[in-house]
Amino acid sequence: MTFISSAALRRQFHRCFIRLAVGFIVRPFGALFFGRIGDIVGRKYGLLVTLLIMGGATALIGLLPTYSQIGVAAPIILLLIRVLQGLALGGQYGGAAVYVAEHVPDRLRGFYTSFIQITASLGFFLSLAVILIIQNTMTADEFAGKAGTFGGWRIPFLLSLLLVGVSLYIRMRMAESPIFEQMKSAGMTSANPLVEAFTKWENLKHVLISLFGATAGQGVVWYTGQFYALFYLQSILNVNATSANYIVAIALLMGMPFFIMFGALSDRIGRKWIILAGCLLALLTYLPIYKAMQSAAGSNVVTATSQKNPVTGAISLTPQSANETGDLVNAPKVFPYTSFGELVSNASAWNLILLVFIQVIWVTMVYGPIAAYLVEAFPAKIRYTALSLPYHIGNGVFGGLLPLIGLSVIASTGNIYAGLYYPMIIAGITFIVGAIFLRETRHKSIVEFETGTGERH
Repeated sequence: MTFISSAALRRQFHRCFIRLAVGFIVRPFGALFFGRIGDIVGRKYGLLVTLLIMGGATALIGLLPTYSQIGVAAPIILLLIRVLQGLALGGQYGGAAVYVAEHVPDRLRGFYTSFIQITASLGFFLSLAVILIIQNTMTADEFAGKAGTFGGWRIPFLLSLLLVGVSLYIRMRMAESPIFEQMKSAGMTSANPLVEAFTKWENLKHVLISLFGATAGQGVVWYTGQFYALFYLQSILNVNATSANYIVAIALLMGMPFFIMFGALSDRIGRKWIILAGCLLALLTYLPIYKAMQSAAGSNVVTATSQKNPVTGAISLTPQSANETGDLVNAPKVFPYTSFGELVSNASAWNLILLVFIQVIWVTMVYGPIAAYLVEAFPAKIRYTALSLPYHIGNGVFGGLLPLIGLSVIASTGNIYAGLYYPMIIAGITFIVGAIFLRETRHKSIVEFETGTGERH
């Protein structure tokens, strides 16, 4: 992208991750703000407002002037847009999960809500696909928007307007959640869901258990198996960027049906142990998987040296390999394939695809059943607010900061595998806390207000 100067582009890995991290950090605040709206005004209203903010902010990135056009204002505006995106996303997920769950039978809640879970990875896959298509139809300079050309990188952001239009059309015609309508008619909605959710110990206890016993581990596994895998291929193993995009996109496409499978399976055997099994498998397999990825890529990277810009403080990594005399030199690019046909005809590429696919399976295990569990964990009158906070701390903070933390750990140690220690530790903590404290919620009724008490049963 061209929101920072060309000189800075070579040194701004760290700062780029920080900009992205801001969007993740504000997600819990969006969860509180829009969760309150969803519990007081209605699920549908919360979904509509967050859609418009998220869609508008994303499209604005495609229209944003470059650094060469407006100077330092470009990265500042980009940062503000990321804040808007993060706030909107903080209210979007909880509304979708609650809305779907409150329409479907108890015995099929995992199956139906798993279709929500597939959308995040589907969006990542589609973004990779669009980028690959655009990159294959224009030169690198045209894609970057150099020499006065319209930057091809803008196209995916502008295309989001079409998806927003379709989504808005659908959501305008949706009815309100029947559970919320009945609760509102009975005068049993919460006057202050923030107070009820986070000052009453019975509810706060479940927020904390959901965070440390489910969503924190789920968040790091989700980001490691997709975004960190791509970062590791491109920036540590020095795999050609186009090849890495193809590898991750194919693995995602192969893994997507498993979101539905594990969501449906959770209706039969329960949510808890599928989620925790995914965390445990991630903890046990990440190191051997990433070492195998290096071998499959044919990369001889032995360390990554870090450089700090004395002016900006930004940190960048340079993968290093050893030459014949044992001296460290910049590692060469590997997997220099730019076409899909070349890549899929290579046996080593399929080994890499398989290794990323295994990580995607762990992603589907932790993520497929999580919406059903979170909906079942909280009373209807505070559900939107209460489930949104642990979800977005788990995914926005624990998960969203993973690339920044991983990069920082690698930069400080020079160990190319050290970035995995963070997700492994968090996944391990989640497994232990979840195994001890997480309750199984499968087939639980989510219409507590019918008893007139609002209490769990």
